[in-house]
Amino acid sequence: MSAVPDYIIVLPEILLALYAMAALMVAVYTVKDGLAVGLTWATAGLFVALALWIGLAGQGDRIAFGGMFADDPFARFAKVVILLSAGAVLVMSQDYMTRHGLLRFEFPILVTLAVLGMMMMVSAGDLMALYMGLELQSLSLYVVAAMRRDSVKSTEAGLKYFVLGALSSGLLLYGASLTYGFAGTTAFSGIFASLAGEVPVGLLIGLVFMLSGLAFKISAAPFHMWTPDVYEGSPTPVTAFFATAPKVAAMALIARLAQDAFGAIPGQWGQVLAALAVVSMFLGAVAAIGQKDIKRLMAYSSIAHMGYALIGLAVGTAYGVQATLIYMAIYVTMNIGTFAFILSMERDGRPITDIGSLNQFSKTEPLKALALLILMFSLAGVPPMVGFFGKFYVLKAAVDGGMTWLAVAGAVASVIGAFYYLRIVYFMYFGAEQDPAESRMSPVQWVMLTGVAAIMLLGVINLFGIEGPAATAAQALVQR
Repeated sequence: MSAVPDYIIVLPEILLALYAMAALMVAVYTVKDGLAVGLTWATAGLFVALALWIGLAGQGDRIAFGGMFADDPFARFAKVVILLSAGAVLVMSQDYMTRHGLLRFEFPILVTLAVLGMMMMVSAGDLMALYMGLELQSLSLYVVAAMRRDSVKSTEAGLKYFVLGALSSGLLLYGASLTYGFAGTTAFSGIFASLAGEVPVGLLIGLVFMLSGLAFKISAAPFHMWTPDVYEGSPTPVTAFFATAPKVAAMALIARLAQDAFGAIPGQWGQVLAALAVVSMFLGAVAAIGQKDIKRLMAYSSIAHMGYALIGLAVGTAYGVQATLIYMAIYVTMNIGTFAFILSMERDGRPITDIGSLNQFSKTEPLKALALLILMFSLAGVPPMVGFFGKFYVLKAAVDGGMTWLAVAGAVASVIGAFYYLRIVYFMYFGAEQDPAESRMSPVQWVMLTGVAAIMLLGVINLFGIEGPAATAAQALVQR
C-alpha cells in the first residue's frame, strides 16, 4: 500500500472535476455561450498541462482507495495520449464550431467530464471503479453526439448511441455481476486470486460478457453497428473526438481488465480478442470500400484499426501490450491530422463530406493534398510512413506469441483496406474534372494537418521516442 495519501494520487482527476464544475457554474451565471471560445482554449490548455504533469512527474506504482484506483506507468501513458488528443481536437474544432454556430459553453465542459471518465477507466482496479469511469465518459458523449439540435441526423446519432450504449452497459453489468458472484469480490486483484484453481464456467461467461460490452466502446465488430451512423450524424468535431481519445481509454481498459483481473488465464480471453480482431479487420476493410461519405469511411476505418490494435492484446504478452499502446498512439495522431482536413471541407460556406468532392483537389490546394496523401498512406500502412510501423509492431507481436495465423489475417486485411485510402488519393490527383471542394482552414487546423503529416514522415527515425515509455507501461501492467 502506498504511503502517499489517496487524494494526492488522484489529484489530476480531482483538479479536472473541480475545473468542470467551476466552469459550468461560471458560464451558467454569466454570459453562457459568450464564454465558449475562452473555455475551449482554457480546457485545452489544462489538458496539455495535466498531460505534462502526469508524464513528467509520475513515477512508480501507487494505488488509492484500497486498490480501486491504480496510478502506474500504464495508466500514465494512456492518460497522456488521452489528454493530448482531446486538447488537440478541442483547439482544431473551435473555428469550425464558431463559424457554423455550434460552439456552446457546454461542449468543452462535457469533453472535460468525458476525459475525466476516461482517466478513471484506465486507472480502474475494481469493477465498480471501471463502471463509474465508463458511465461518466458515456453519459457525456451521448449529449455531445446530439449537439446539433436542429439536425435530424445529429438527433438520430445521439439516440442510436444512447440506446446501443445502454445495451453495452447492460452486457458489461451482467458480466460483472457473474464475475462477482463466482469470484466473491469486485477487486481485480481478488478476481485474479480466485483463478488459482479450477476456473468456474460462470466466471468465463462473465468475462465474455464484459469483453462484449467493452467491444461496443471501441466499435469492434460485430458490436460496431452504431459507429457509421453516429460518425456521419454527429457534428464533425464530435466525430473527431469519438475517433481519438475514447478509443484509447476503452482499449486501455480492456488491457487492464484482461491482465489485472484475468491475467492467469490468457488463453481464454486471448481467443475472444483474436476473434474480435479478425472480424473487425475484415469487416472494416470490406465495408469501407463502397462508402461515399468520408466520415462513414473513417468509421469503418476505425473498426478495422481497432482490430489491428486488438491483435497485440490477444497475444497476452508484455510486447503485445507495448505494440497495442504504440499502435493506439500512432492511430490517434493520424486521425487528428485527417480530421483537421475533414473539418476544412466545404462548398459555398457549407460543410461537405462527400468523397467525390475531392476530385482534382490537388490542382487548387497542392500542399494540403500532399499532406492528406501522406496521411492516407500512413493509415493504409504503406512504408516508410509511421502507420506502417504501428502495424508492424502488432503483427510481430502476433508472430512472436505463436499466433502467426492472426498476423497473416492482419496483413491480408491491411492489403484489402489499402484500396479505399488510395482511392481518396486517386480522386485528388486523377479524378474527374470538376470544381473541387474548398478547404477553409484556421491556422490551428493548418498546423495540425501539416504537423501530423510531417510526424508521419519523420517518425520513421525513432517514432519520437514512444517505444521506451510504451515498453515501461506494458511491463508495469503485465508483470504486476
